[in-house]
Amino acid sequence: MNVGIEAQRIFRGKRHGMDIVILEALRAMQELDHQENINVFVQPDEDVSLKSSKNLSIHEIGPANYAYWEQFLLPKAIRESGVDLLHTTSNTAPVKLKIPLVVTIHDVIYLENLMLDKGTWYQRLGNLYRRWNVPAIAKKAQKIITVSDYENERIQHYLKIPAQSIVTIYNACSQHFFTNYSSSEITDFLQNQGLPERFVLYLGNTDPKKNLGNVLKALKLIKDWGKLDFKLVMPDLGETYLQSELKKQSSSDIRPFIHLTGYIPNQKLPFLYQGALCFLYPSLRESFGIPMLEAMASSCPLICSNTSAMPEIAQNAAYYVDPLNAKEIAHGILNMISNSSERETLIANGIKRVSEFSWQKTAEKMLKVYKNEVI
Repeated sequence: MNVGIEAQRIFRGKRHGMDIVILEALRAMQELDHQENINVFVQPDEDVSLKSSKNLSIHEIGPANYAYWEQFLLPKAIRESGVDLLHTTSNTAPVKLKIPLVVTIHDVIYLENLMLDKGTWYQRLGNLYRRWNVPAIAKKAQKIITVSDYENERIQHYLKIPAQSIVTIYNACSQHFFTNYSSSEITDFLQNQGLPERFVLYLGNTDPKKNLGNVLKALKLIKDWGKLDFKLVMPDLGETYLQSELKKQSSSDIRPFIHLTGYIPNQKLPFLYQGALCFLYPSLRESFGIPMLEAMASSCPLICSNTSAMPEIAQNAAYYVDPLNAKEIAHGILNMISNSSERETLIANGIKRVSEFSWQKTAEKMLKVYKNEVI
């Protein structure tokens, strides 16, 4: 069987969640013994992170903007390649397709709340595109893949899709997060990057769901209590955006306690997790939450929200907080820094929990879906 897999953005230099998911699944497929011929359709870009192999071929098409690439260039390439089934991996798909379709819908946040007044213009336009595209293609798809049972239920509710048309396939954690670095290696990395010795790690960005506002409120509370003896390290967030958020809350006095690193390549993130006092992940809404697994694999104690899919994924390997309660977030941070017994318990539970996920399992289940939807 000839399977087409859309992986439009896996070659871009600054990869994020959905890009990493399909890239790791494809790498795992290359290691598996299967009969399918995998045709991967990508946009040409700066980081060629996947090579063709015996059972996997790379097709570069474009460049073009996201929507034009998906709605016009991808269908043309599909017709020319003669694939039997297409799997699109980032929520959306071509609306005019004459072969069976499998689509991964990571979340339906854009249907729960359009968020027209929040986030960057790029994020708002993306939400509008998904709001138009997803309901249409979800009803045409032979199978929908999603990443947690929580999201499975959300898709059934918002898209009115029957349960038998949706399958949950968990994500996993990249292997480099399981590397245990020595204290000297971690220290050298932190010093080379100009990072503080004592810090809490928070992977914040401009996405409203990442809850930056309440994180800053929590940091302000800790300072007002006279207990702010660490810094908050934030990769992938710009100074202008941070200053605007601090200004909204009249909290410019906590700026010296925040360290912005700029974009950190995924391969280097284990140094941050292993060097941190804890990992703070009080997101307002997650369909899975790969960074939680990254922290577990890196033996970094996890603080996360008690909402959406996070308890399903983290189970007993996290300290839970209400993401809307800044005081609760603040107490969680202070507890995790000072309570060595709870830290060790969460680290041990995290190592056990993360071992239950693997990209091999993810790839095997994807291949099973492809086979079932064509036969």
